[in-house]
Amino acid sequence: MRDLAGGFGYLLAGQRWVFRHGRWLGFGLLPGLVSLVLYAGALIGLGYGADDLTAWATPFADGWSSPWLGLFRGFLTALLFSLGLFVAVITFTAVTLLVGQPFYESLSEQVDRSEGGEVPESGLTLWQELWISARDSLRILGKVLLYGILLFGLGFIPVLGQTVVPAVGFCVSGFFLTQELTSVALMRRRVELSGQLELLRSRRMLALGFGVPLVLAFLVPLVAVFLMPGAVAGATLMARDLVGADESSEPEPEQGRAATEAPGETPAGSFGAFGAQA
Repeated sequence: MRDLAGGFGYLLAGQRWVFRHGRWLGFGLLPGLVSLVLYAGALIGLGYGADDLTAWATPFADGWSSPWLGLFRGFLTALLFSLGLFVAVITFTAVTLLVGQPFYESLSEQVDRSEGGEVPESGLTLWQELWISARDSLRILGKVLLYGILLFGLGFIPVLGQTVVPAVGFCVSGFFLTQELTSVALMRRRVELSGQLELLRSRRMLALGFGVPLVLAFLVPLVAVFLMPGAVAGATLMARDLVGADESSEPEPEQGRAATEAPGETPAGSFGAFGAQA
């Protein structure tokens, strides 16, 4: 419970940070507005076409009597739209971060600078960062789709499908949403995707405390846009503490992840060997 509250605390701290630095709030809103227009169009299209898609996918039910046909297809339509929302919440952040990479990179650096200490740099060009961000987002999307399909199937189970399954779905969304947001700061610290997931799994409740409230808020489209800058700021604050806690457990903290590497070798979990990661 302490980590759950702590994750929510990072989310609030990030929102406070951008409101104290109003210029960065406006700066961080631009990518979200672009993504909002794209996703609003896609969800409106899904809303209009979900009935036809459900009817096309269930021809075996054409002869069912009323009200069973309406109830069955209505349930599937609602489930399909819920799945669309589930995917939209995750991909909205990924697409917005990709579109706004230079914006959020600058915002994250400013958060690090305002908190004091070293401001890490990835050492990569903008195109390299965009490539890594797009590649990692696709890998995460693949995981999310697998969870989404599984949860979609479990949604047919009476009672369980209408209570436990949606709750699990929000937790899955919250965890991967936290990963997407912390990746901005962690990539600058040369922590690759596998390292990011390992860090968050080690503090799973912290990640959920940050991500789940954000998922719920992101269900309201305009709220998602206005919360994105603060979410990136809060995720940066979380990443600073997660990496600091991880390094504090190493034998030689001042050398971080490179402490056990021989001279000339690339630290494990870094982006030093750009283009060679699987």
